[in-house]
Amino acid sequence: MPRSSGQKLKLLYLADIFRYETDEEHPISVKEIIQKLEANDISAERKAIYTDIETLRDDYGMDICEIREGNSVKHFLGSGEFELPELQLLADAVACSKFITDKKSKELIKKIGLLTSRYQASALQRNVIVANRVKTINEGIYYNIQTIHEAINSGKKITFGYFRHDLKKQKVYKYGEERYEMSPYTLAWEDENYYCIGYYDKREKITHFRVDRMEDIRVSEEDAVKDKTFNVSEYAKKVFGMFAGEMVRANLTFKNYLLDAVMDKFGTDIIPHKVDDENFSVSREVSMSPTFYAWMFQFGTNAKITAPDRLIDAYKDYIKTVLNDME
Repeated sequence: MPRSSGQKLKLLYLADIFRYETDEEHPISVKEIIQKLEANDISAERKAIYTDIETLRDDYGMDICEIREGNSVKHFLGSGEFELPELQLLADAVACSKFITDKKSKELIKKIGLLTSRYQASALQRNVIVANRVKTINEGIYYNIQTIHEAINSGKKITFGYFRHDLKKQKVYKYGEERYEMSPYTLAWEDENYYCIGYYDKREKITHFRVDRMEDIRVSEEDAVKDKTFNVSEYAKKVFGMFAGEMVRANLTFKNYLLDAVMDKFGTDIIPHKVDDENFSVSREVSMSPTFYAWMFQFGTNAKITAPDRLIDAYKDYIKTVLNDME
């Protein structure tokens, strides 16, 4: 690199040195800075480096801190765009995300590491474990998401294939070669899966599809069907865990220790009513579906449906059907 062009880039290289080579545990001296710049064919004098540091700190807003170690002065980037706990949170979310493949998770975590020093990035990757977690095997999910967003932003429909896996773990396409067509409204992350929610032409209603099971998504030239009344939050509540069913107002009773579990499922806006010293009740709209019954059943005798009668009967019938199938 010609030294003249290198001089023009000196401030950029200096900023990168502070971002990626320093943190509170790893301050750097001016002498070390000069050596790193020279490695990129950029000459710099000690006095000029101090001036550049002031420029980055005072004019550009970088939090460059100064400390003294004996007779020497060293500098480091105090706080960047993200704190390490924030990056750890992002990395953990990526690692735990079932809809992101193992390979993509590791690639993303590596990129998250570029938002901090190389020392903290190394610690970040050591602290996150991706292997052996339940992950999707669909590498195309990134492109699926990109295409869906493109359709949403342009107000167009999408067409796609939709599959499940057979006992040999081979893809089986629902409806054979027939392609699905829908008007995508939004993407939602629910119960560790990514869903595309929108108006499904064939059923003439709003529904959802797992993004990792969608394939060969194409943006149609046809305009999307619009629904100004659509509310993603209300939709997610109504389908209760992404399984549709008739909605009913239910009265439910739980042991007091289950309050956190109930708030996790129904939200923190629930109003628990004291039944006695050991139990509380809530009234909530729920879906009459196996998903709801399974959620209730996990608590055994510590959770009960007290109304309406038809929901109680449906719950009993579901349990009887499961027991009969086991005989």
